Amino acid sequence: MSTVLRPPAVIETAALQDVALAEAHERRARLERWVKWTAPLVIGLAALGGWEFIVWYNQIPHFILPGPSLIFETLLRDWGLLSASLLVTLQITFMALGVAIIGGVGLAVLFSLSKWVELSFFPFAVILQVTPIVAIAPLILIYVDNTYVALLICAWIVAFFPILSNTTLGLNSADHNLQNLFQLYGASRWQTMRYLRLPAAMPYFLGGLRIAGGLALIGAIVAEFAAGTAGAGSGLAYRILEAGFRLNIPRMFAALILISVAGIVIFMVFSLLSHLMLRKWHESALKREI
Repeated sequence: MSTVLRPPAVIETAALQDVALAEAHERRARLERWVKWTAPLVIGLAALGGWEFIVWYNQIPHFILPGPSLIFETLLRDWGLLSASLLVTLQITFMALGVAIIGGVGLAVLFSLSKWVELSFFPFAVILQVTPIVAIAPLILIYVDNTYVALLICAWIVAFFPILSNTTLGLNSADHNLQNLFQLYGASRWQTMRYLRLPAAMPYFLGGLRIAGGLALIGAIVAEFAAGTAGAGSGLAYRILEAGFRLNIPRMFAALILISVAGIVIFMVFSLLSHLMLRKWHESALKREI
């Protein structure tokens, strides 16, 4: 068998082409990262500038539509009041999310271990999910004496189902060939659950967690609206109601901004957590070629 030798010039040309392709790939990656951050920022600033101009040009009263500058000024001026209410809302959100994680994951494990348990209880979880929380919240507030507990239940209801359904799907999506291998080596059901099915369900659980985080915040806000609780322990929803009654529209917008920022931060934190936990082994978090 004869070996074909490539001339040095051909080898050098191929190496230069590889270097050029690598440099082009790096430039494209840098451009994508730059556009990812700057494009939304530019569009957002343009929208705020247009909003400010429309309010100024048409001389719209602040009790109808305040400009972004007045909203930001109100946010700074009322930061003490609004930040305290934000902490109350976030406390309800994360406590409800924690209970939803414990209950959702635990029930999903039971579902995966027993089909009869899943067939018996999963329809009730669906009923909780499809029933509007706006309709349930007043009833919960009537039958539960403690308002804080009632708010917690409302936020838990909307956060529970995404974790339960996603985790159940992940546990049932473990590779059947690997399950047969575990059975072949005599692994118990709990060993199979611990070493195979739970790791396989992790991406699904983290996806459900990202959804449930925002839904828990929404549930807490809706419950606060329904409760209408006042006082030092009031959440942001009451501050919005209070501002509306007093026609303090800049404060209302400031509270809305805090709610939106809180939801974005919750989503970003759970997205970062998902990336850190999956980046070394799961396809959804591995770097893709551009």
